[in-house]
Amino acid sequence: MTENSKLSVAIIGAGAAGLAAAWDLARAGHQVEIFEAEPEVGGLAAGFRDEGWDWSLEKFYHHWFETDTDILKLVDELGCADKVLFPRPKTSYWIDGKIYRSEMNASALRLPLSPLSLFRLGLAGVYLKFITKNWRALETVTADQWMRRVMGDEAYNRLWRPLLIGKFADRYQDVNMAWMWARIYTRSVRLGIFEGGFQSFLNTLADAVRGKGAAIHLNTPVQQIAAQNVQPALTVNGETRVFDRIISTTSPGLMLKLTPDLRQTPYGQQAAALESIGAICVVLALKQSVLTDGTYWLNLPATSADKRASEFPFLALVEHTNFLDKRHYGGDVLVYCGDYIPADHEYFKLSDDALVERFLPALKKVNPQFAPGWIRKSWVWRAPYAQPVPGVNHSAKIPPLQTPLSGVYWASMSQVYPWDRGTNYAVRIGRDVAKLAVKADARVER
Repeated sequence: MTENSKLSVAIIGAGAAGLAAAWDLARAGHQVEIFEAEPEVGGLAAGFRDEGWDWSLEKFYHHWFETDTDILKLVDELGCADKVLFPRPKTSYWIDGKIYRSEMNASALRLPLSPLSLFRLGLAGVYLKFITKNWRALETVTADQWMRRVMGDEAYNRLWRPLLIGKFADRYQDVNMAWMWARIYTRSVRLGIFEGGFQSFLNTLADAVRGKGAAIHLNTPVQQIAAQNVQPALTVNGETRVFDRIISTTSPGLMLKLTPDLRQTPYGQQAAALESIGAICVVLALKQSVLTDGTYWLNLPATSADKRASEFPFLALVEHTNFLDKRHYGGDVLVYCGDYIPADHEYFKLSDDALVERFLPALKKVNPQFAPGWIRKSWVWRAPYAQPVPGVNHSAKIPPLQTPLSGVYWASMSQVYPWDRGTNYAVRIGRDVAKLAVKADARVER
């Protein structure tokens, strides 16, 4: 088969990775079909819209950075660059009952740290942001060890350790420094959004993919991936269909569930060893602002991996309408209460109402004027697979995009390391796997 041959390609998942792969493949003339279990495209970046809103709101808070070149290039290809907005919202820490700016600039001088700690914090920030690009050296040490040694105990314990505990709970000491470097290195003070919300962008991308001849099947979960007469095949709605290539963009757990032939292979065992945690967001439509100082993103400190013992029961208080004007949302003040937790955590078992009640006292602590009567409506969104947990020397543990199953590829957010999960790197890995899938000889030796 030559690289110019037209292929039939099945893509599992209509998130940013699957849609980006489909965009490139369909434009090249390949026959593409996307199979998505949910009723809409978007994956973890999907949004929802309440009555009276002009824009959709992301179920899990999202934004782009000015350094997100992959997603911005794709937006430009779609002819929609004029729809990307880059406001400069305020991000902050909660420390000792007060709000402090968290940006790596002159505002850091106001943090409640000693002059020596501020100096060490600044040097470390400059090194990570502007000097080193050797992330492989940083993955040989944990973030806990590196930051404690370089920044000192005061800055680390007051700023970074609480955030790591909030993000990874009792696994915070396992996370390597390359993951932390990637988060600092790629950040910008301006944060981006697509006009109408991320769902609007994803719908625009999906329409463009359809316009190039690809088919998108919503509400259509795949039951299995296997080989039929040496060709890759998938089973959907009880019917087995053969394709030249199959690209899966699912989680490691779902990928292994779909591919029984992969489970006992070294590749499958490597995929099974990948660890991740889930995410949960309580979204509140309020009548009044909670973060009245204009803060968009407030990092809340975790004093314990046990949520009940910690000062706050969640990690981030995000007032979306301090980022984007509330006129897009019918005048609602929109607030996220976001957290990362293991998939077996009680937050996944509590009812929506019980979880909202658990989180509300935190809003009262941040703003003593807050009252439950401010709430017009609430939503709870949960995702058991949301954040990979990268340990020391993690790059050696990641399975390649090409699986041992002939013609079958896997591209997930567990493989974008050292970069953090998000739509920018989902687009990058989607385009990478599309390019790999059309190479002249796509088979590998078993």
